[in-house]
Amino acid sequence: MDTGASFWEALAPPDAAALEARGVRRSFARGHAIFHAGQVADRVLILRTGRVKVIAPSASGREIVLAFHVPGELVGELAALDGGVRSASMVAVEAVEVLALAPEDFRAFLDDHPAAALALVRTLGRRLRDADARLMEFATVDTLGRVAIRLVELCERFGKSDGDQIDVALPLSQEELAGWACTSLESTARALQTMRSLGWLETRRRAIRVLDLKALRRAAG
Repeated sequence: MDTGASFWEALAPPDAAALEARGVRRSFARGHAIFHAGQVADRVLILRTGRVKVIAPSASGREIVLAFHVPGELVGELAALDGGVRSASMVAVEAVEVLALAPEDFRAFLDDHPAAALALVRTLGRRLRDADARLMEFATVDTLGRVAIRLVELCERFGKSDGDQIDVALPLSQEELAGWACTSLESTARALQTMRSLGWLETRRRAIRVLDLKALRRAAG
């Protein structure tokens, strides 16, 4: 899980101002597909407000959630940097504003600001480690553990404490949670039922309240 500073947070104020000057602000409504898999990458985006999910279809056509991104994060950079097409789609989870740059403008910015190029390398390195961790999960962790891992991540990234309880401040369906954990909807529903029966959490439509984070951490390994 990426717990480091975002790309935008890692920029020195002069670098951030220079990047802002090169870009254009764009807004998207909740549920809007900001880009699609297979498209030519014509923009690099930095999230300024709102959150997005990155998704890709499985071989069966089921939606797999690859990641959630929050303000400050850089998205869509790989295809724009290597000239390839988008490997996944990105959808606004809520109203979103982005700073958009043409690939050539972003590359020119990196040439002129070496510290920003280093921030990009660190961002890509964290994402590679995240991807390696996901591969390990598939090989070594059962469904309950994979769902628990995602729930712990939700608490750490999007949790709002209410005494000893944590409300996940991200509207998430069971289908999205299943796609993110790479488990079937039925298996995810059973895992959540088990967790509810053990008193670890409460769920309602697109809402999760964690009652026992320590138990979830143990289940996540």
